[in-house]
Amino acid sequence: MTETIILSAVVIVGFYMAWNIGANDVANAMGTSVGSKAITFTQAVILAGIFELLGAILVGGNVTRTISKGIISLDATSDVSVFIIGMLSALLASAIWLNVASRLGLPVSTTHSIVGAVMGFGIVAYGFGAVNWNVAVAIVLSWVISPLFGGILSFFLFWFLLRNVIATENPVEAIKKVAPYLIFAVATILSLSMLYKGLKNLNLNLPFFDAIIISLTIGLLAFGLGRQSLKRIKNNNESSFAGRMKAMEKVFIVLQVITACYVAFAHGANDVANAVGPVAAVYEGIKSGQLLKEVPVPFWVLVMGGIGIVVGLATYGRHVIKMVGENIMNLRPSRGFAAEFGCATTVLVCSKLGLPVSTTHTLIGALVGVGFARGMGALNMKNVKMIVVSWLWTIPFTAVLTIILFFIAKAALL
Repeated sequence: MTETIILSAVVIVGFYMAWNIGANDVANAMGTSVGSKAITFTQAVILAGIFELLGAILVGGNVTRTISKGIISLDATSDVSVFIIGMLSALLASAIWLNVASRLGLPVSTTHSIVGAVMGFGIVAYGFGAVNWNVAVAIVLSWVISPLFGGILSFFLFWFLLRNVIATENPVEAIKKVAPYLIFAVATILSLSMLYKGLKNLNLNLPFFDAIIISLTIGLLAFGLGRQSLKRIKNNNESSFAGRMKAMEKVFIVLQVITACYVAFAHGANDVANAVGPVAAVYEGIKSGQLLKEVPVPFWVLVMGGIGIVVGLATYGRHVIKMVGENIMNLRPSRGFAAEFGCATTVLVCSKLGLPVSTTHTLIGALVGVGFARGMGALNMKNVKMIVVSWLWTIPFTAVLTIILFFIAKAALL
């Protein structure tokens, strides 16, 4: 009976965590698209529903294994009951923090939340030696590297667009020439991320060479379709600068819809682990009665996480979307596209490496990169600083709350 209660509790809390991830992390990932008016909020929810689930199911397993077993050494966690209660406490503490942050419109890191909570539980329950510090250091480095890498990618992409499209004499004709290559890059990278070990969870894993060939083929098809579609766009030869810019940005709307799907897939691949990783660990612990070094991730757990994320975005995501989409930078589709592409590429690469990076940190880094390309005056640094302060509060808040919840749960259940 106790096992049934604990499993039911962890599934409920896991769904609550996924709901909060949708309200906070997916909201900030999709916020650039909504803020630039490339898509509406309803369209963002629909796109997230499709591509978050695909990312979670097809690619999400890699990071899930890191969250569930990589942070705490299993050699120090012989008591299965204590481990289960600790993971449940970490989940609940993280979810509560995300709930508070979302209400305040602050885009915080769900990865910081759950990793910090798990580390806090490990230290208080088993001591500092229980934490795999090599894994922890790699994760911390990824938090630094991912926004830097995302910022660099977005800076150079937007700088290229400024020089070759936006600031040209005829930006509409320029984007018609450049856009097919951007479509090719997005289609190829996204296809490769799915095909090369991305479909491992469905037992459809392909060798790298085969995945490259198929991805390039898909990219070339997208290139051809994109070029043909763009030829239909008529240049109305607007005489005013504003008219030419408006016509050019309409083309970028199409590109940003593609990158919005790209961001949703990348987010589902990486951040679903924050909700379902502890669920998978607890489920396996109850099922087998022991802590295994290889934790299988049940298909229903991945689906539950994906659904919870989408529901959270739909019901509570507007607060963070407003902050990211409107209150950091005046976004247009061209700027949003550069930020989203840099963010999603970084998150997908790190996901393939099994590093649970923060989508929030990466996206903010990408926006700052675009800001550098435009001039730092384009950024609302007051709001950027406020967001960074909320990041600094995340780990201590979740760690302390996890410890409190752990002692309460331990006293009640053991």
